[in-house]
Amino acid sequence: MAIPDPKIEHSPLGGAITRDGQTVTVHIYRFAGTKDEWTLEVVGIDRSHIVWDETFESDLDAYEAFERAVAQDGIGSLTEDAPAGH
Repeated sequence: MAIPDPKIEHSPLGGAITRDGQTVTVHIYRFAGTKDEWTLEVVGIDRSHIVWDETFESDLDAYEAFERAVAQDGIGSLTEDAPAGH
């Protein structure tokens, strides 16, 4: 018996975000219909991606973690081979 693919709920806070002339796509998601915590992933134009090690209680918490990383290290740190674990 095949297990169906789980549905994913995407936060409206995600999407393409441009800072300092660089654009990344922010994905904030969790399994649909659950109270699971949110996952934060950032995909660069070069198709690099970073997934945060931690999960977040709310989608707003996840978005704020993205904003903190940009404020601290710049958006370029999210498009290069940056260390995991933001």
